[in-house]
Amino acid sequence: MKYACPLPAYLINRYHGWKATSYKDNRGWYRRLAEDGQHPRSMVISCCDSRVNVTSIFEADAGEFFIHRNIANLVPPFDPDGQHHGTSAAVEYAVTGLKVAHLIVVGHSGCGGVEGCYNMCAGNAPELEDSSSFVGRWMEILRPGYADLPEGDDETRKRVLEKASVVISLENLMSFPFVKTAVESERLSLHGLWNDIGEGIIEAYDPKTAAFKPI
Repeated sequence: MKYACPLPAYLINRYHGWKATSYKDNRGWYRRLAEDGQHPRSMVISCCDSRVNVTSIFEADAGEFFIHRNIANLVPPFDPDGQHHGTSAAVEYAVTGLKVAHLIVVGHSGCGGVEGCYNMCAGNAPELEDSSSFVGRWMEILRPGYADLPEGDDETRKRVLEKASVVISLENLMSFPFVKTAVESERLSLHGLWNDIGEGIIEAYDPKTAAFKPI
């Protein structure tokens, strides 16, 4: 493939450092993972944002989390239309194939995708309204959250919308028949989290109060 380029030198150097340290010290574990396959206890749906690192936050080892990342950590509604659905496919595999016990949606502060949705819904991002915008069409999932925003300043409203992205994703997860069945039979539990990147704070969604609380 003529468009592929050699890996940057700094990444090659980091790989060799990992191979000589972390891999060498845990060679048996990596070989066990390769031989036994993956058996993660939890699936995590988080944002593509490079600042969000759930394995670091929870000090997770390789093989512990089945992770899917997308713009603004969104889950679309169940829609078996025969088209391409990356997030829905990941959820299906995690729940029906890997049979994870927990499914965790993680939102975060300063989310660019959420800000894009906010600006689009406010009429300030016409480029996202274009039918050719993949980001714009994806952020339509969050539009109902914008409609429910309270009055206030833009920054406060964006933060509320960040948390709404988690709640809407949890609601959409329950539209998947295999998720609903697993939850109702207590084989699967759903969790919603929001991460304040700068403060290192994690807030968990409490469905009883419909609010996020620090953990």
